[in-house]
Amino acid sequence: MSDLSIQLHWHRATPVLQPGKYSNEHVVRYGPRYDLPVDSAPDWGGDPANTNPEQALASALSSCHMMTFLALAAKAGWPVASYHDHAEAHLGKNPRGQMSVTRIDLHPVVRFDAGFSVDDKTLAEMQDRAHRYCFIANTLADSVEINIL
Repeated sequence: MSDLSIQLHWHRATPVLQPGKYSNEHVVRYGPRYDLPVDSAPDWGGDPANTNPEQALASALSSCHMMTFLALAAKAGWPVASYHDHAEAHLGKNPRGQMSVTRIDLHPVVRFDAGFSVDDKTLAEMQDRAHRYCFIANTLADSVEINIL
């Protein structure tokens, strides 16, 4: 199986690392061409112009769900013309009282070529299948392993 990686770069911009007095702004590099500015969520003092880990998680889930849906639709012969999603990550406390992403809502909108349609029930079933087969959705139910280098 594939090993997929990113590079994360952060540098302290203040003379001393003190609580509440440093920036969380950093860069995540995806491959050799794309650097993404990342920061804390705005509610935690981050720059709203940058993405944040919670948005990145929602983005990963939304992208994976879409790619899984498209693979299933192609196999079924559905002529998907466009796919749009509005994903929302909700922050709150989990059952252990820890801050976490408690829920991610996906709002996919699928458009087909002219002359093709499926009923709402069939479309909902395909979206459910996409959710069940999505790698990221399956990962969110599992634990995370931290490997300190």
